Amino acid sequence: MLVLFETPAGFALFKVLDEGKLDKVEDLWKEFQTSDSARKVVKLKAFNKFENTAEALSAATLIVDSKPSKGLRKFLREQCEGETLAVADSKLGNAIKEKLKIDCVHNSAVMELMRGLRTQLSDLITGLGGQDLAPMSLGLSHSLSRFKLKFSPDKVDTMIIQAIGLLDDLDKELNTYAMRVREWYGWHFPELSKIVQDNIQYAKVVKLMGSRTNAADLDFSEILPEEVESELKEAAVISMGTEVSDHDMLNIKALCTQVISLSEYRTQLFDYLRSRMNAIAPNLTVLVGELVGARLIAHAGSLLNLAKQPASTVQILGAEKALFRALKTKHETPKYGLIFHASLIGQAAPKLKGKISRSLAAKSALSIRIDALGESQDASVGIESRAKIEARLRQLEGRVLGRLGGSAKGKPKIESYDKDRKRDAHGLLTTARVYNPIADSTIGQGKMPEKKLKLEEKLAATDVTFDQHGEEQKTAKKRKHEDSKQVEALHTEAEVGEPEKKKKKKDKKEERKEDKGQEENLNSTFQKQDAIGDSEKKKKKKRKQSTEDKGQEEEITFQKQEALKESEKKKKKKRKEEREEDEGKEEQLSPALQKQEEAGESRKKKKKKNSDHKGDEVQEEEAAMLTEETPKKKKKKKKDKSKTSISES
Repeated sequence: MLVLFETPAGFALFKVLDEGKLDKVEDLWKEFQTSDSARKVVKLKAFNKFENTAEALSAATLIVDSKPSKGLRKFLREQCEGETLAVADSKLGNAIKEKLKIDCVHNSAVMELMRGLRTQLSDLITGLGGQDLAPMSLGLSHSLSRFKLKFSPDKVDTMIIQAIGLLDDLDKELNTYAMRVREWYGWHFPELSKIVQDNIQYAKVVKLMGSRTNAADLDFSEILPEEVESELKEAAVISMGTEVSDHDMLNIKALCTQVISLSEYRTQLFDYLRSRMNAIAPNLTVLVGELVGARLIAHAGSLLNLAKQPASTVQILGAEKALFRALKTKHETPKYGLIFHASLIGQAAPKLKGKISRSLAAKSALSIRIDALGESQDASVGIESRAKIEARLRQLEGRVLGRLGGSAKGKPKIESYDKDRKRDAHGLLTTARVYNPIADSTIGQGKMPEKKLKLEEKLAATDVTFDQHGEEQKTAKKRKHEDSKQVEALHTEAEVGEPEKKKKKKDKKEERKEDKGQEENLNSTFQKQDAIGDSEKKKKKKRKQSTEDKGQEEEITFQKQEALKESEKKKKKKRKEEREEDEGKEEQLSPALQKQEEAGESRKKKKKKNSDHKGDEVQEEEAAMLTEETPKKKKKKKKDKSKTSISES
């Protein structure tokens, strides 16, 4: 059996001299207590030395990944023909077995053997002392760590992850410390917590003031505004708090200094985080902000891992519990996670937060990929994306999307132009006005009744609404007729040259005739409307009376039916009661009748038995009974007669 052992100088192969000792794993360490005893167990067979640090680095990186290098494979082919190989890593042994067809062993005995070889390595390998191994291992470890970090020398996102974690911890600690200060100092000056709301200002005031009796002599202008300062001094005079000793006040002031120092360190850490985010992810910082961007990177693990995520994952990142709960219970999935705290989503209305978060996640996914994999260090993409999202937000809030680009699918809708209609509305812009000749007449207005005047006003106001097509055409014809009349009159005046007085008289006569005709038409229309209104009123009255009569008849029939039902119920109840009484009487009489019948039968039997022997005695007794009954009957008859006489008198 051969043993493969890795050193900073190269690979060593040891031959196991006594394989039987490997069976006793617990006692194997005793064999490596001295170098002489170790030489009896193992012996150096071959050593493959690294030529330079680059070869050592490449071999070490491959072995860390459980892969054999080219030099190691060549070395094993030459030295391990038909031998089993003991290896410290099982994955490396599987790789060697697949590629070189060499049997490899890895167990507890091999690990104990490796531990013994490490203790006596300088004695087992000639020419390799302990003073040489230490600097060689240190140099190889440094070069290996540099090689591992060379993928992100400028973009070290681990600093951002640590900074945002520390910032969150500081916020929690500051909050707990500030609440403790308020609670502790509140026993001495309880009114101060309502006057000063900010925690840092509260700690500074307590540190400066100490006891509340010193408030009147101090100047708080550097910490508080004038109004709050005057209120504080007034409250300190009439405070209801208890007295505190000087020793207690020293401890309260020490806690206040701790709170102030933590707040100053937090501001310093936030400035550092802002500078690192602007250097590593400038586009993401412009879109989302420093804190939200740092939390997204920390949640994903690194900027490269975050760049691999799609926009839908970036949108929900941080709300995994809510997502899986919604999938399990078949409810609506969340619309946003950590990205909800971005300023763009905070500006949107509650109904639009989902849409803005989706568009923001899409743009932020693009900017993350540019930051992680791109070579440019400017934030031009992030600035353009932010401007587009702000325009989208304004567009959604204004709702101007209705008729800009037509419908969502297919061709845009082409609508007919109508100047009398408003944009995005179905109603007319203004109601069409029509000339009303009735409004010009002033004849007979004093004699006209009030009802007709009201109807005339209604008709004048609603000429268009009753029948737009018919009445508008009539009024247009009237206008044309009047215009034609005026034109003819002018022509006749020019041609004939009649005097002005005759023209005026004719015009007056024609106007009077027209007014009379209009009045007659109005009177006839009013009479017709009155007649129609009266007939409609009569019809309504008849309908109401008929409905009332029907209702009364239905009520009467309903009452009769209820009365009949009640009478039938009463009869049924009486019949049931009579039946129950008869059954009770029969039950009471039945045992008495049975007893009488039994007594009669027993008497008959006795009489039959004694008839032969005591016939004479029975006859005598019957005769005596008859004699006794006669005077009793006479007495009853006398009593009955006396009663009847008394009743008659």
